[in-house]
Amino acid sequence: MEKQSSSDRIFLLGMILSMTCWGFSWTSGKILSAYGSPLSISFLRFALTFVSLVFIVLAMKTKFIVDRKGLRDLFIASILISVYTILFFKGLTTGKAGAGGVLVTVLNPIIAYGIMLKLNRRKPTRNEGIGLILGLIAGIILLKLFTDPLNILSAGNIYFLLAAFSWAILSFFTSRESRYGSPLTFSFWMYGISTVVLCLFSGIQTPLDIMAKGDSTFWFNLFFSSTITTSLATTFYFFATSKIGASQASSFIFMVPFSAALGSWIFLNEQPQAHTMIGGVLGIAAVYILNKKSSV
Repeated sequence: MEKQSSSDRIFLLGMILSMTCWGFSWTSGKILSAYGSPLSISFLRFALTFVSLVFIVLAMKTKFIVDRKGLRDLFIASILISVYTILFFKGLTTGKAGAGGVLVTVLNPIIAYGIMLKLNRRKPTRNEGIGLILGLIAGIILLKLFTDPLNILSAGNIYFLLAAFSWAILSFFTSRESRYGSPLTFSFWMYGISTVVLCLFSGIQTPLDIMAKGDSTFWFNLFFSSTITTSLATTFYFFATSKIGASQASSFIFMVPFSAALGSWIFLNEQPQAHTMIGGVLGIAAVYILNKKSSV
């Protein structure tokens, strides 16, 4: 019993740290966005992520093989996560890290749920209907559409919204990754393919110039956003999911919007605005309702 309790505490601490890192990655991304174009920074981030995953896969003695049937999903997921990351950095060049972090992480699961209902061609249950309506209201508040519909085009909002859509679609392909082998191996190859794709578009010279001119702040944030956040935190999330179950592990994701707002407040001096906090709380409530078993 004591060993189990100690193990539970380790998982709890690990999940809290992982979700905090995910939230703080928005602050780190904002800082990195000042060093180069979204395309070049995305390439550098994925390249370092791929290299770090090599060591993680080897350390965990995971096979590098993905089932041939999963190659299509793997390629599509690689393209989608590349698009998401470019939109992520593009939005951060003009928008605020805290507001963007809350907007994207709150709307991701709501959009994904709506797409799932559409693909399955079924009407939402009562709980799902309430959750989706609440999510729509949260999106309107987060984007400040209640004051001016054109706000959707300002301060990086359109990029954040497109990023949320791309990640929601991506989630359908990554949710099937366990069918084709280890989720860690799927992620390893996904980031590897993404690195190659981004390199084809960005070229190698500009990223090399950015690296040559990078100061300690640049290198710290690049290391944090790629190795700590993407590789280690995400790997721990996959590991925790296999141990404590997807449902319990996914509940920790509710921490991400708040840690995104907290990180931008502490490190970027971005004061949390009322509409961001209210919309974030409503969005989290919407996701909670959507994940509850419907009584109808």
